[in-house]
Amino acid sequence: MQNVGALAGQIWTALNENGAMNNKDLKKAAKLKNDKELFLALGWLLREDKVTVTEEGKDLIIALN
Repeated sequence: MQNVGALAGQIWTALNENGAMNNKDLKKAAKLKNDKELFLALGWLLREDKVTVTEEGKDLIIALN
């Protein structure tokens, strides 16, 4: 697995370029391999207060702060 910080950077870049998106679209846009990478990196970004996660139905919506 890649460094979690690098994965967080991929997510940040995808959100910066595309705006808020759901977890499925974000995983694809950030070119992550699986949900594990997505959630590890989201944890990093949440801890650093870089993103906000809200629920919309069954999806998570992730946005930069």
